[in-house]
Amino acid sequence: MQQANWVPAGTDTEKPNAARVYDYYLGGSHNFEVDRAMARKAIEFWPELPAIMRANRAFLRRAVEHLAEQGVTRFLDIGSGIPTFGPVHEIARAIQPDSRVVYVDHDPIAVAHSRLLLKDDPQSVVVEADLRQVEDLLARPEVAELLAAGEPVGLLLVAVLHFITDEDDPYRLVRVLRDALPPGSALVICHASLEGRPDQAGAHQDLYRRTPTPITMRNRAAIEAFFDGFELLEPGLVYLPEWRPEDPESVGPHPERMTGLSGVGLLP
Repeated sequence: MQQANWVPAGTDTEKPNAARVYDYYLGGSHNFEVDRAMARKAIEFWPELPAIMRANRAFLRRAVEHLAEQGVTRFLDIGSGIPTFGPVHEIARAIQPDSRVVYVDHDPIAVAHSRLLLKDDPQSVVVEADLRQVEDLLARPEVAELLAAGEPVGLLLVAVLHFITDEDDPYRLVRVLRDALPPGSALVICHASLEGRPDQAGAHQDLYRRTPTPITMRNRAAIEAFFDGFELLEPGLVYLPEWRPEDPESVGPHPERMTGLSGVGLLP
C-alpha cells in the first residue's frame, strides 16, 4: 500500500511513536493505527489524557503569546513534534510578524511533516537533532544563527523533558542550553508530574515503556530544579490550566487532574 506523502521512506509504522500519539490526542491525522491503539489503551487507564494534551497545547500558546507581547521574536522549540494545531510560528507572528522559529525534533516523522509545512517559510526551519546530544544540537547552523544575534530567545521545552531519563542527566542538558542563551531569554517548561494523579501516573509510565520513548514523571521539586539560573514568572510552577488563564473559569475545579506542571522563567 502506498504511504501518505508526509511519511519518509524507511519509517517504522509498526511501533507506536510519541509524536504521532500526541497528534492523535489533539485530533490530528498524522498517525497510524498502532499509535491510535496505544492512545486508546492509555485512555482506558486515564480517560482525561486527551484533555491533558489539549491543556498542554493551550499552555504553550499562552506562554508564546506572553513572550511575544514582551518583544521576543526568536523561538527555539525543542521536541516540537508534529505541529498539528497552532504551531509556534503562527502564534508568535500574530503578535510579532517578523518572528523567527527553529523547530527541533529527533523523530523523522515529525521532522518530515514539519519540513513539508515550512518549505515556503524562510523565517522558520526544522532541524533533526536529539536533545540528549545537546552540544551537537547547538552546533547546528540554524540553531547557532538564531542564538548568535544576541537577541532574547524563547526556549521551549514543552512536554519533552519527561522523555529524558535520569541516566541522560536532563539537568546538565538544560544547563548547557541556558549557558548558550542571550540575556533576557526565557525558558518555557511543561513536564508530566507524579503529583495530582499519582494513582494513574505509574500505569501511564508503564505504558510508555513499550515505546522507543519511555516517560519519566517527576515531582514538583525535581521539575522546579530545571529553572536553576532563571527567575520564575508569576504564578510560578503550577498545573497547566493555572498558568495565566485567559478565563478564570477555564481552570476548572480540579486543575491537578491535568497533572502537568508548567512555568516560565527569565534569564537575567
